[in-house]
Amino acid sequence: MTEAIITQVEHLASYAFVWGFILIFLFMTMESTVLPIPSEVVMIPAGFMAYREELTFRAFWPDMIAVIIIGTLGSVCGAWINYYVSAKLGRPFLYKYGKYFFLSEKSLQRAEEVFRQYGEMATFVCRLIPVLRHLISIPAGLAQMNRKSFTVYTAAGAGLWMAILAGIGAYLGHILGQKASYREIIYKGEELLHEHFLLIMIITFLLAGIYYVIHHKIMTKKISEAENA
Repeated sequence: MTEAIITQVEHLASYAFVWGFILIFLFMTMESTVLPIPSEVVMIPAGFMAYREELTFRAFWPDMIAVIIIGTLGSVCGAWINYYVSAKLGRPFLYKYGKYFFLSEKSLQRAEEVFRQYGEMATFVCRLIPVLRHLISIPAGLAQMNRKSFTVYTAAGAGLWMAILAGIGAYLGHILGQKASYREIIYKGEELLHEHFLLIMIITFLLAGIYYVIHHKIMTKKISEAENA
């Protein structure tokens, strides 16, 4: 499956100047649902093309910023599809028929377990974890998670992930120049990602922890002020 997608990315690269951002949005929307499309094969080449000024604006920073924003919007859109479908169909349907839509019972159970254990914050952290990345919005929908919180956490996690992948692509564009094929860029990017994945997760958990502490203090202060009013 991944090889077939890489082949398509190589083919579509020639249309990137006109259709690049639309393709990024569509691919990332699909990736954020239950379809087995790795975000690495889309966003790493997107960062690479942004560095080489092959996208619409023909300038690195405008293209790079647009790549991250549009990739994030696509991810949020796909996550909302999962959320609403899960909320509408319910748990019994997903467990019974999910296997026909790339959803194994084991994966669903794992996603629900993580969501129960970590709550709403899981929709942020899991955007950076393979497999759980596109599944975590399902238990969020089943639990009827607050929609505003779901959107904010999903966008924050997806935005961070888009920036990391696009940044890797741009870095490879810097060190490899015109010599590398898109296939080589993807594989080298995945190698870099795996090498530094632990560091990425540590930073993510630190950000989540900082947010939790600040949020907890603000809520405690508000409750105290309300009680003293």
